[in-house]
Amino acid sequence: MITKNKHRAYLSLFFFMSGLSFSTWASRIPTIKSAFDFNEATLGTILLALPIGSLIGLPISGWLVSRFNSRVPLAIGFGLNTIALAMIGFASSTFMLVVSVMIFAFTMRIFNISVNTQGITLQKLYDKKIIGSFHGFWSSGGIAGILFSTFFLAFNVSMQVHFIVIALISLLITCYSYRFLLQDDRSTSGNKLVLSKPDPYILYLGLIVFFSAICEGGMFDWSGIYFQEVIKVKIFTYGYLIFMTFMALSRFISDAIVDRVGMAAMYIISAGFIIVGILLAILFPYFWPAMIGFSLVGFGTAAVVPMSYALAGLSKKYSPGMAISIIATYSITGMLLGPPIIGYLAHAFGLRSSFIIFALCGLMLIPISQLFFKYKRSVAK
Repeated sequence: MITKNKHRAYLSLFFFMSGLSFSTWASRIPTIKSAFDFNEATLGTILLALPIGSLIGLPISGWLVSRFNSRVPLAIGFGLNTIALAMIGFASSTFMLVVSVMIFAFTMRIFNISVNTQGITLQKLYDKKIIGSFHGFWSSGGIAGILFSTFFLAFNVSMQVHFIVIALISLLITCYSYRFLLQDDRSTSGNKLVLSKPDPYILYLGLIVFFSAICEGGMFDWSGIYFQEVIKVKIFTYGYLIFMTFMALSRFISDAIVDRVGMAAMYIISAGFIIVGILLAILFPYFWPAMIGFSLVGFGTAAVVPMSYALAGLSKKYSPGMAISIIATYSITGMLLGPPIIGYLAHAFGLRSSFIIFALCGLMLIPISQLFFKYKRSVAK
């Protein structure tokens, strides 16, 4: 009999490995830009492959989670994702790069819906909140991925070798850890998408993660470029590293902070950190101000998605897997629009000026989150 703590430990490991895989790709975007000689606008267009692949995978992932136990698509999705990562490293043409990135995003989406469904199901076995810690492990994996990237860059290890090493480690862990995941967690109701007037509960949460995704996804894709071209440092992973480090720290303590101040206040606090951090990096484009600014943005974005997913799991209309799948549509749309918009604005006005979009998106979290809680209170009455 596998204990709930063992389930939690191995589920945390999958979150960690997912963060490791994603940051391996994201931290090497400047390498890909240089290798293919892309300008900012072209890179922004190439990065569209990521959210498009995720969008294609979204209805399939929702169907898989409703049709099977979530651990099946979780393991298969992540296993295929590691293969796609290796494909990116060996892409020799723009076409192959786009195809590889789309497959990477497609399989990552299947994994993400499954792993978050497992997390919400496991949360029901605990009295205290544990959702934030799962996302903390994802961010910790991201930090590990950036450290690997920084190490490989320092010793001029090729991107192909780098990606193969991470892919092999991920495959081995997937094969071993599969048996320790939750079984028989398929929901028997709320698995069908109801095409009618949007549910305000889901709509508000979706808009929150939409604006958060523009900030978070934009930082994933453009922080390395910002440090390379605006801050002008040779080891361009510094900005991404500090962003992910403070995101991880925040996620490990966010559950305790939310218990103390409440989710409504936490959304406002998160927005404040994002706005101040971005403005600091824009107004003072030097190494230490940018590092402090990126750390504040990491702290600010950290709690938004875990809180929103936890609230989605409480939906009266949909099962946890379906609710997360619907909200993830908004998140993917944000990631679909964010990176190319930054690319086009950077090409027209400069990368530094384009980052103001992140501050505006952070600002939008305040009124939308408060509308959500106002609606929630009205329904409760």
